[in-house]
Amino acid sequence: MAVTLADIKKLRDITGAGMMDVKKALEEANGDFEQAKDLLRKRGQAIAAKRSDREASEGCVLAKAEDGFAAIVAVKCETDFVAKNADFVALVKLILDVAMDRKPADLEALKNEVVDGRTITDWVTERSGVTGEKMELSDYVFVRGQKVDAYNHLGNKLSSLVAVAEADANQEIVHGISMQVAAMSPIAIDADHVPAQVKERELNVAIEKTKQDEVNKAVENALRKAGINPAHADSDDHVESNLAKGWLTEEQAATARKIRAEVPAEAAQNINEKKVEMIAQGRLQKFLKESTLVEQVYVMSEDKELVKDVLKKNNITVTEFKRVTLNQE
Repeated sequence: MAVTLADIKKLRDITGAGMMDVKKALEEANGDFEQAKDLLRKRGQAIAAKRSDREASEGCVLAKAEDGFAAIVAVKCETDFVAKNADFVALVKLILDVAMDRKPADLEALKNEVVDGRTITDWVTERSGVTGEKMELSDYVFVRGQKVDAYNHLGNKLSSLVAVAEADANQEIVHGISMQVAAMSPIAIDADHVPAQVKERELNVAIEKTKQDEVNKAVENALRKAGINPAHADSDDHVESNLAKGWLTEEQAATARKIRAEVPAEAAQNINEKKVEMIAQGRLQKFLKESTLVEQVYVMSEDKELVKDVLKKNNITVTEFKRVTLNQE
């Protein structure tokens, strides 16, 4: 059976596959559209399986907000060339529209949503077959609120969402908060919303860093007391290189090695635990201030106002935010 250009165009519009792939499938199926679609789907699955161990670090992230609901979807692929392809971006937009319309509960539910007889997973697999690259629907997040906003950063690699409690909230400010989330990547709205395990982890990191700082100070003080520049003996390799350069004498090098070998253990045994705890708590508070939304400096403010002050002044309460990025951070 002869395959016409009209048939090829029709199947391409249905599947999004390439012209040559569609023509070949129709020819093999003797013009049977359903069989041709199955052939295209199977080829996509075969390519997806073959490339399952490949890294998909590129892709497209898009967000949308309307009527109290906002969502982000991200589809990954292998190369930036495919990520910028119009058909690939159109697929991401299709998935986002499905998410906005049907509001699935989670990522798995979105993957199983059916459009034109095919699941979203099938759509992604078929596009993988067209491009020959591994693809995956990697992210789906959403927020709900009296007013919501979505921000898409230039390049389709970063998007953010914000929900607020006030239906009449200033849209410009709400959008500015979306941009804040995208730019500054806060981990929570405020310190009370930071999970206890995150606080515990950060405190433990701060304690260990503070203890190491105290040990390093003891070593530096011992080196200075011995008449040695700490910068010339801050590692065993530096001791050797600075000895070769003539910046340390043999006697100074030997003394530096002895100090570096003995002082750390002595200093660790004599650490003031109360002092360490106090410094570590200060570091934790600094982390919370830098990492929580309301304590950050508002990116849209020329006067370096804090987000919490901008929100208070405009009677806005942020109830939720989300952020998805494919950028390396």
